[in-house]
Amino acid sequence: MKISVLGCGRWGSFIAWYLTQRGNQVISWGSEGEPSYEVLKNTGRNEYITLDERITLTCDLERAVTEAELIVISISAQGLRGFMQRVMHYPVADKVFVLCMKGIETGTGKRLSEILVESGVSPRKIAVWVGPGHIQSFVQGVPNCMVIDSENEALKVELVDRFKSDLIRFYYGNDLLGTEIGAAAKNVMGIAAGALDVICVPLKGPLMSRGAREVARLIKAMGGNELSAYGLAHLGDYETTLFSRYSHNRMYGEMLARGQRFEKLAEGVATSAAMMLLGEKYGVDLPITKAVYAVCYGEGNDAERCREEIGKLFQRSTKAEMYE
Repeated sequence: MKISVLGCGRWGSFIAWYLTQRGNQVISWGSEGEPSYEVLKNTGRNEYITLDERITLTCDLERAVTEAELIVISISAQGLRGFMQRVMHYPVADKVFVLCMKGIETGTGKRLSEILVESGVSPRKIAVWVGPGHIQSFVQGVPNCMVIDSENEALKVELVDRFKSDLIRFYYGNDLLGTEIGAAAKNVMGIAAGALDVICVPLKGPLMSRGAREVARLIKAMGGNELSAYGLAHLGDYETTLFSRYSHNRMYGEMLARGQRFEKLAEGVATSAAMMLLGEKYGVDLPITKAVYAVCYGEGNDAERCREEIGKLFQRSTKAEMYE
């Protein structure tokens, strides 16, 4: 199959490498001038992978989207809507789109698949590929499990059967809304985990339990299956996000609690703002998300703010563990 991977950052570059190993013809696209693209163009590698000679690297977006049968997108979630305006200038109505990214649009609370639909892509041509796993582990041959979800059952099955390997065991998702919200929300929990690593490590267990429950309430209120919060897209990704030294979101929270700045992308920052919007819209209590949002967007000393917001969580009124 001819596949184009749009975005050649750490995850996009790995996906291009992985899909090539699965026997696909792969084009890796990056925007000219962006560091991730320029590094691959000039050196043939980045800090994660060596560019397979079978991969075609290009900054020509028209070529990338018109030559492919299937288009994988792996860019910053907040840039998706604007990026799709560029993509839809080309004849892509018959293409399949796979979103390998996690986030919720700030300002609208839209899921990423909803943004594609609003851009003109048929829901039956959209799938999401999410779940645990870091590139650094995958390229060392360490296997993991992931999930592919879509409203189109046949497409979901086709993609899983085509992409599965000994390195990645895929599962069929059965709740696109829950899969997308869960995948995005785990990055918010990752920021909280990073702060806890500095403040009080023993609270990661409660964070895993209460965080998943918080996300389950939101998914249910939005019309999804609350059990999705306990699947691979959310709870299943906690080990990777809450504990791994490779997690950008966990590192962002850790450095914030130390009064330092993390310079790389941490999607959980914007996602916390989007989730606050959804919590208000659907009337869902999101205490951990609220604390993370306050830490990320508040003023004053970052380290002191982290401790203050954690303290507020313990001052909340007593509730039943599984309250709605």
